[in-house]
Amino acid sequence: MHEEKSVPVKVGEEYEVRIEAVGGKGDGVAKVKGFVLFVKDTKKGDYVKVKVTRVLEKVGFAEVVKKLEKPIKTRKFVEVRPEEIEKEEEPEVHYEDTEDFGEDLMEE
Repeated sequence: MHEEKSVPVKVGEEYEVRIEAVGGKGDGVAKVKGFVLFVKDTKKGDYVKVKVTRVLEKVGFAEVVKKLEKPIKTRKFVEVRPEEIEKEEEPEVHYEDTEDFGEDLMEE
């Protein structure tokens, strides 16, 4: 009994991918949903939009539709320069001195 696994990509679909490695035949290697795609005329580190041209059981093939700018790496924290920080004045708080200060905390 041959169980057919569902492949996460289909011929004709387009994806934006980063080429993670170069395969033995010189094609770039990218992954879409964990599925390996071989992409002609790419090198490691390229960020491209690809169109799937052929899908096999375990791997697929794609061609470059468009070279893209490398994605901007987002940082977890925002960097702020000292001159960007506006000096916020803390509001003045006035407290009154009272004779019964702390009486509610005293034990009888």
